[in-house]
Amino acid sequence: MGEHAIEAQGLVKRFGDFTALDGVDLAARPGTVLGVLGPNGAGKTTSVRILATLSRPTGGRAFVGGHDVVRQAAKVRSLIGLTGQYAGVDEMLTGTENLQFIGRLLGMSRPDSRRRAEELLKSFGLADAASKPARTYSGGMRRRLDLAASLVGDPEILFLDEPTTGLDPRARGELWDVVRMLVADGTTVLLTTQYLEEADQLADDIVVIDHGKVIARGTPTELKSLVGGYSLRLQPEDAADLDRLAEAVAASRAGTEPARDDRAVTVGIMDERQWRQIAASVHDQGISLSEFHLGLSSLDEVFLTLTGHHAEPSRNPSDEHPEPEEAEQP
Repeated sequence: MGEHAIEAQGLVKRFGDFTALDGVDLAARPGTVLGVLGPNGAGKTTSVRILATLSRPTGGRAFVGGHDVVRQAAKVRSLIGLTGQYAGVDEMLTGTENLQFIGRLLGMSRPDSRRRAEELLKSFGLADAASKPARTYSGGMRRRLDLAASLVGDPEILFLDEPTTGLDPRARGELWDVVRMLVADGTTVLLTTQYLEEADQLADDIVVIDHGKVIARGTPTELKSLVGGYSLRLQPEDAADLDRLAEAVAASRAGTEPARDDRAVTVGIMDERQWRQIAASVHDQGISLSEFHLGLSSLDEVFLTLTGHHAEPSRNPSDEHPEPEEAEQP
């Protein structure tokens, strides 16, 4: 397969006057998870659609499994599985029937499609619900069935486009376990998500996209180091103290400039000792706080640190109105 199972070089995608992707580079090593982070409308789904051969780039090139996604689209499709943001299973069919149906579409015999369905339902903890209609499944069960459906053809490369959208923490954790199992078996995964925590749990490498451009890349540890493993938000009781508060925080963090908005300052920290130093510095300055909140670093903190603005959704026509599947070029 070569050095990279997935590679994009300068991808550009335009919709009329709107540029959804503006020179995006991506690379995923075989048997790893590449996390693509960004807010709604940043260009994540547009990238996935191009890599999955559902949309042609306006510019640039992309390769999946060493094959050009435009010139060798049929070969690429034989290697990949795709799970979108919303469950695509037929609610009237049972779990077994959903997977058998896909197996038959892929050219499997009836016995082989049934064996594959039973194998996947067992692996995904759905064997007890195999004969029940999908409409009776919980949200987490539907997402697992949807993921199982993308694996019927045993793909080498899997695209997961915000697969945990709408799931509760327990169901999200269950899906994470499934992804880990797949990667342990050698599958390469490209995962799009809005959550730094999710990418931190699963990804070997991370690319952050904003308004169709890559603004950061690295390992989870490298990315979190931009803002710290945790995020500390401090809001003064008196808005007039905001400048002094920012200076006190910067001084206690060896000159690190905190991110700030019109009400509070936010700074990344790596351990308990650092937030205690900040608290002591603020107290020494006589600044009263109305908020002192410590939490895990989020994608929003990364965006605020990198761009100076929060990770607000941007308009992306491809995400709002996906293109119909395009015919393969000869």
